[in-house]
Amino acid sequence: MAKVALVTGGARRVGRAISLGLAEAGYDLVVNYHSSEAEATDLVARIEGLGRKALAIQGDVSSVDDVARMGDAIVDRFGRLDVLVNNASIFPQRPLLEIEEAEWDRVMAVNLKAPFLMVKETEPLLTRSRGTVINLVDLSAFQPWVEHPHHAVSKAGLLHLTRVMAKALAPRVRVNAIAPGAVLLPEHYDEEARERSRKSAALGTLGAPEDVVRTVLFLIRSPFITGEVIAVDGGRRL
Repeated sequence: MAKVALVTGGARRVGRAISLGLAEAGYDLVVNYHSSEAEATDLVARIEGLGRKALAIQGDVSSVDDVARMGDAIVDRFGRLDVLVNNASIFPQRPLLEIEEAEWDRVMAVNLKAPFLMVKETEPLLTRSRGTVINLVDLSAFQPWVEHPHHAVSKAGLLHLTRVMAKALAPRVRVNAIAPGAVLLPEHYDEEARERSRKSAALGTLGAPEDVVRTVLFLIRSPFITGEVIAVDGGRRL
């Protein structure tokens, strides 16, 4: 029986690349999406074209009811889960003192509460398969991004939650994190912004979503690693 992976926010951008990379590595896929129905439908067709099974599930990962519905759908369709990639995230820009309570709460719900809910829901399946969880943070987990303060705080929290999860779920389930740098720039970036991003990396180049995919596969295949974070940033933190 093929192994099964679930990628939240898996229909677009880096999440899409991770979904395709896992399918190419032999996994059947559960692709969670919130509003990107067309992209999710197209992705399922591409994954099935690779000879793998795929299921797209719409749901708000910060809603305990939606998460429970996703868990039920995975059990009904596949009966197992081997890999959970918590990729879904939102990235609003707002000065710290201009953030309203509702916006703060929404960012924390999607970026921090949701991975907790997803792990809580899927832990029985992951335990049965001795599976692995990979949380996507970013460099704001280490750095004070003042233009995205609530996002940065949520990712710092998710990094620590990764460590808490790793200790709490060991030895049954391994939990790690990946912190990508400039692997897929925001769509609104102009050439000047792209050049700044390129120069900020010690390697002097931009990355690609495939760099994250390779790291996902490395962590899945590394049974003696848990509670760690890998920065995939071309040396930007340096």
